[in-house]
Amino acid sequence: MEAALCFALLIVMMLIGVPIAFSFAAMTFALAMCYGIDMSTIITTGFWSINSIILLALPLFIMAGYIMERGGIAGSLVTFVNAYVGRIRGGLGSSMVVSSAIFGAISGSSSGAIASIGTIMIPPMEAKGYPRAYSSALCSASSVLGLLIPPSLTMIHFAVVTRQSVAACFLSTLIPGLLLAFLYIVINTVMAKRMNLAVEPPLPFKESLRKKSRATRKALPALMLPVIILGGIYGGFFTPTEAAAVAFVYAVPVGFLIYKELTLKVYCRAMVEAAATTGSVVIILIFSFAASRIMTLEAIPQQLAEVLLDAFHDKYVILLVVNLLLIFLGMLIDDMSVTAIMSPMLLPAMMEIGVHPIHFAALVGANTIIGFNSPPVAFGLYVACRIGKVGMHEIIRPIMVFLIFACIPVMLATTYFEPLSLWLPTLLGYVK
Repeated sequence: MEAALCFALLIVMMLIGVPIAFSFAAMTFALAMCYGIDMSTIITTGFWSINSIILLALPLFIMAGYIMERGGIAGSLVTFVNAYVGRIRGGLGSSMVVSSAIFGAISGSSSGAIASIGTIMIPPMEAKGYPRAYSSALCSASSVLGLLIPPSLTMIHFAVVTRQSVAACFLSTLIPGLLLAFLYIVINTVMAKRMNLAVEPPLPFKESLRKKSRATRKALPALMLPVIILGGIYGGFFTPTEAAAVAFVYAVPVGFLIYKELTLKVYCRAMVEAAATTGSVVIILIFSFAASRIMTLEAIPQQLAEVLLDAFHDKYVILLVVNLLLIFLGMLIDDMSVTAIMSPMLLPAMMEIGVHPIHFAALVGANTIIGFNSPPVAFGLYVACRIGKVGMHEIIRPIMVFLIFACIPVMLATTYFEPLSLWLPTLLGYVK
């Protein structure tokens, strides 16, 4: 009961606008007071827990993401995709989805994808006849591909708080992420047929080939990033943390010397923003580890598992209840916070009913994509509304189409069809 009240305190503080890091601190202090635990010991545990080489991947990927966002990489990706599909009906919408997927495979950032891809794509989509609210909704919906397609910051977070393999967690959400991108493209194609879109006539073969060749050459440095990152990790050349460092070291000269949109002033601003984001994430993790330590000492995860197993006797019903809980929390707090507090709490219950931890990682990822775009908080929608200059009431209807016909089916498939998340990790030897 005390743990439930402390968790309610976390939710209330976030809803009234208290910074997330301070909300986690308040919850941790409340837990310590309720169970009579010395805070000096618990905070020390939190600090020691972040002394992890795996966790170093988070700030490195965050820095790389900001550099990619500011350094012209997103623009080259959009130009590349547009060269291939931009002249077919619905092509611009598909370009946004594919560009967001590639950007997600580079930076692991959803908000960065909205800011970068949305700024570039929404005005030309409006000029071709797409309603601005629809374009903004598609931008917000496709941005969550960065939460699923590796490297994913959410999956790094999950791996750290549950002590799982980062590479295995990355692989667990890859197929769900690609399936979600495919469904977005199908939905956009269907919706495009109902819109009065201006479609440019196809170019002559030689001119089309020249345009594609030029766009491919320009985008090649950006397209090499996911190859380097993922190929290096799964080829055994370097760890996820080393991959993050390589991504950052690679992105800086690409932004400065090749795309030339990264200036010293822009670089410094990006580093300041990356430092602020990293600081917030690290504080959340410190208090998350501290709270997890208290809950472990008091056997709260085991008690939660017993409550779930006593209330529901069927594995599939328990999975449905967990999905609903994660979606509900995702509607109120951000994906990082949901992952930090709920993953270690629910993992014992999931293992008790026979759910593999890596399958649970994919389940968490598939649920955070729904909460990210679901009111009342809807972090993704608010950013998309600012970028697209539309009201929240305008974007709700189109986003619901993507949630109902893409996100929810992918979440259910990931939950109830285990091979969707475990096949790749098993194939590459991360799951036995």
